[in-house]
Amino acid sequence: MPRSVARPLELRAVSSSSPAAAGTSPIADPAPLSLCAREPHVPADRLVAEMVPPPRFQSARFETYVPDPQQSSQAEAVRVLSGFAGTLGGAHASGTGKRRWFSRKAEQKPAGPRGVYLDGGYGVGKTHLLASLWHATPAEPSLKAFGTFVELTNLVGALGFQQTVRTLSGHRLLCIDEFELDDPGDTVLVSTLLGKLVDAGVALAATSNTLPGKLGEGRFAAADFLREIQGLSAHFRALRIDGDDYRHRGLPEAPPPYSDEQVTKAAYATQGASLDDFPHLLDHLAKVHPSRYGALTDDLRAVCLTGVTPVPDQSTALRLVVLADRLYDREVPVLASGLPFDRLFSEEMLKGGYRKKYFRAISRLTALARDAKGLVG
Repeated sequence: MPRSVARPLELRAVSSSSPAAAGTSPIADPAPLSLCAREPHVPADRLVAEMVPPPRFQSARFETYVPDPQQSSQAEAVRVLSGFAGTLGGAHASGTGKRRWFSRKAEQKPAGPRGVYLDGGYGVGKTHLLASLWHATPAEPSLKAFGTFVELTNLVGALGFQQTVRTLSGHRLLCIDEFELDDPGDTVLVSTLLGKLVDAGVALAATSNTLPGKLGEGRFAAADFLREIQGLSAHFRALRIDGDDYRHRGLPEAPPPYSDEQVTKAAYATQGASLDDFPHLLDHLAKVHPSRYGALTDDLRAVCLTGVTPVPDQSTALRLVVLADRLYDREVPVLASGLPFDRLFSEEMLKGGYRKKYFRAISRLTALARDAKGLVG
């Protein structure tokens, strides 16, 4: 089923006490943008149309993935996934058309598993490989979907379960990044959805993150993933990808936070930058549904934050995780004053049930902080 054409995004400005919204800085005009002054309203059909690899991975290909020579599993993953993409050509690739490809006649379905699960720690390039699979699959973009687990559950919330099944059943491939294993309700929902899609002939690919710095079963999640998707486990081949976080491989440590004055000056000097007080931004995120955080960051060239403090509670922390994911997807550098990003979450949070999400947010915000170094003169 072809995707709907996305309607234009509506952005409604609201009052804000952030320095960007007030525009009181004497440094320069015009004043920076403000995330706190945005309340995006995203049509449901845009959620479907935007299920493609994010800007950071638009150019991702198997050829541009650089395996760690010390980790043979990385090169092996490229080989296996390239072969898997080749099996998704079938009748459609030879011109017999979508209707025939999705016929349920057994002889028209490719042999072997209909899904792959990329199992590994942080920063080993799983999302790059997942996006490469999407690009390598011989089908029109409208017949392939790529999104995070959260984006998929948001899609079900926006369209309803049955309409989501009908919308995605015509797809050749569904890629799910950051499959969440810590929310039993959503996991059952998505597992049921995937079962319907497998029956319709849709190929699946997924990743999920586990705690960094662990060995053995503490580092990898294949057993947990296959158990949680229950009846679907036979459809997945697990690919274990060893390695260290490439964001820290051969790179300098994250820059320390800057002063409020430096951040503000950089915001005014950077076209398309936003400037917000961190506590005010956290309050504003509570007023915007996480499915709209991508739209919240539309057209931003940089995010500047003053007064970064520890996140006060878990609900706020989970919202910040989603925002960090959307900023990372869009390659938006983040310049901040206050505490360094590795002190955002309390020790209790980092040891709790959502620790995987918090470590991912720290890793991604650290990478974006490196990207922001050039904003400071």
